[in-house]
Amino acid sequence: MPFCGIAGHAKSIATIRRILGSGRIAHAYLLFGPEGIGKKKVAAAFIEALFCGRDEGCGECSSCRKIASGNHPDIHLLEPDGQFIKVDQVRALQKDLAYRPYEAARKACIIDGADRFNPSSGNSLLKTLEEPPGNALIILLASTADAVLPTIRSRCQQIPFSGVPVGEIAGFLQGSGIDEGTARVAAALADGSIARALNLCSVEIMAERSTVISTACNLSANSMSDIFAFGELLDKDREKALQALDILTSFWRDMLHLRSGSAEIVNSDLAALLEKETSRRSIELLLLGVENLGKTRQAILRNANVRLAMDVLSMQLAT
Repeated sequence: MPFCGIAGHAKSIATIRRILGSGRIAHAYLLFGPEGIGKKKVAAAFIEALFCGRDEGCGECSSCRKIASGNHPDIHLLEPDGQFIKVDQVRALQKDLAYRPYEAARKACIIDGADRFNPSSGNSLLKTLEEPPGNALIILLASTADAVLPTIRSRCQQIPFSGVPVGEIAGFLQGSGIDEGTARVAAALADGSIARALNLCSVEIMAERSTVISTACNLSANSMSDIFAFGELLDKDREKALQALDILTSFWRDMLHLRSGSAEIVNSDLAALLEKETSRRSIELLLLGVENLGKTRQAILRNANVRLAMDVLSMQLAT
């Protein structure tokens, strides 16, 4: 996909266009910003333009068509195997990059999850970042620059990305045939990610959202069965738990806004429930809830037991 087909990221794409126009391509770039906002698409468009020899891929030549289909022999993708990128994966990539390009003037690699190297695999990559064989281009993707090993980060030119504005996401969703109300709520909940917004628009996800919120709001400190039932609702599923935590954090923040006198809320379709639940909680309790939601999310990202983490959270949110 050429740059013109990517929603948002005008500033970051303009930076890449200037790099392409200058003809001075660095060995390695680090593209960092929130998950699911389209960094991989931009990285692919960067390589497409470079291989096409323009500041924008034409989308019609053999190289562009192969990149669009994910079948270009000179592009390699490296992703975490489980929680981390492992040293054997890095060595396999180094072996692939050592071969001469099949069709393009150079090889290229996208490393998705550059914040998930362990010290061993990260150290193995360093020399390749400094002197890629055959002048290969290496593009690393991460959610934050600070989460990338300093030794890797220092060897890359950094290009920051921010989330796509809510209005742009909502417009994109409506243009895809999604009704205005659902598009508005999904865009507000998506944290700048079009991919996340599209996922949230499904009837199943919207129904699960209502169930998660209502169940969490009704947790009672006097009912241990309700507390443990909330954990069972997420079925020990890590991704499902993280999605539920994002939904609840958004709802708790909305309650904080209402308690503080602000009418700016994300979950506008649940206004009546928001007002009811806000009236039952002090601002101190709401602040503590947001803090505990954030801590639980970080614990699960660090591979904590999902069921145990959610059971503890249930007790913390119970009123």
